[in-house]
Amino acid sequence: MTLKTERMLWLAPVGLVVFVALLEYAVFVLDPELLQWPGRLVLALVALVALAGASTVVYRGVHGAQRRLERRNEELLALHRANLDIYGELSLENILQRVVDQACRLLGSRYGALMATDELGAVEQFITFGIDKEARAKIGDPPQGEGLLGIDLERGERLRLTKMRSDPRATGFPPHHPPMESLLAVPIDGGARFSGKLYVSEKHSGEAFTQEDEETLIRFADQAALAIEKTLLHRQLSTLAVAEERARIAREMHDGMAQVLAYVNTKAQAVREYLRKGKPEEASRQLEQLAEAARGVYTEVREGILALRTQAGGGRPLAEVIDDYLRKWREQSGVVVDAEIPASLQIPANVELQLLRIIQEALSNVRKHSGASKASLVISNSEGWVAAVISDRGSGFDSEAASRSGVPRFGLAIMRERAESVGGGLVLDSKPGRGTTVRVELPIG
Repeated sequence: MTLKTERMLWLAPVGLVVFVALLEYAVFVLDPELLQWPGRLVLALVALVALAGASTVVYRGVHGAQRRLERRNEELLALHRANLDIYGELSLENILQRVVDQACRLLGSRYGALMATDELGAVEQFITFGIDKEARAKIGDPPQGEGLLGIDLERGERLRLTKMRSDPRATGFPPHHPPMESLLAVPIDGGARFSGKLYVSEKHSGEAFTQEDEETLIRFADQAALAIEKTLLHRQLSTLAVAEERARIAREMHDGMAQVLAYVNTKAQAVREYLRKGKPEEASRQLEQLAEAARGVYTEVREGILALRTQAGGGRPLAEVIDDYLRKWREQSGVVVDAEIPASLQIPANVELQLLRIIQEALSNVRKHSGASKASLVISNSEGWVAAVISDRGSGFDSEAASRSGVPRFGLAIMRERAESVGGGLVLDSKPGRGTTVRVELPIG
């Protein structure tokens, strides 16, 4: 109910009182005797008639305001349901289709379309509702933004036609196009990332589109623009995350290959020196170590390929992904892993990826350095954090020492870097002869 309506409803009874008072005063001035009982009866009847009229005005005003309020509540509920439907989608093509579907349901339209354009105004996508595949095939190629589709609509503008085929701008209708007369169109302004127009046509009721329909579709288009922008931002972030992950893997491979090549170079020089000095036995031992390093590199390459082929996300639960990886990794390494993973574990995709890579690196270190034939993995989550503990009962090492003997290893630095990249932390505990435990905690809130 608007302020103007409220004032009109309050003024109706007040006007009645003023009217009756003025009427009595006028009668008194003209002839005071008329205010005797017969005259008062007439005035009472006049007052009752006036009161009935005022009551009718008040009732109609209240009823109209209530009906408008109910319609607005229905619209808000429909907008809410439509937003819930489109905001849960992360595929751009699917979300555009949902926008068209929900717009038609919201306004009770038989047909709908969404046209996405590029920076130059060329049509990139044309999504429809109410036209089946067979009809689309008969119509032919998608439109090129001519005729009514070519009308520019800035933010907040709209196009409403009752007989659009009578409009001089209505050109370019292809053969087999469904018969349409009414049309309502509004822009979808997604800023620099998206530009498009939303069309609805032909109400099921046969009525023309109204001013209220325009306002409803404008509000819906604004919400749809936010959902589309969110989807495009998610796609951009996913692309950046993939690029970052590729760069990290390339750096890890470079570090690993660099240390192996340095080791091979050292051994090759030692072999050459022993041969120069006439010490074939020492040279043979160096060659055996070189062969052992080559076998280790081969094993690491296979392990790395398995790790990269294991992808988190894609609708698969993390527990299922890790169980599948552990089974294949055990076949390659011979190390058995007892795993405890919550089946309903739900964590963000970027955190899930880093957790998976850290677990893979920790298990790789178990195979390479511990000498253990068995390890354990326990994953838990509570109060906005997910924790993973990887333990073995192998040879262990002095975790406080500045470096370890043998080939340089960068596994610990890799795991810590991955944990810190998503705001988490990593703690390593190891003692000679007592095995090693790696605990990683990552935020999921």
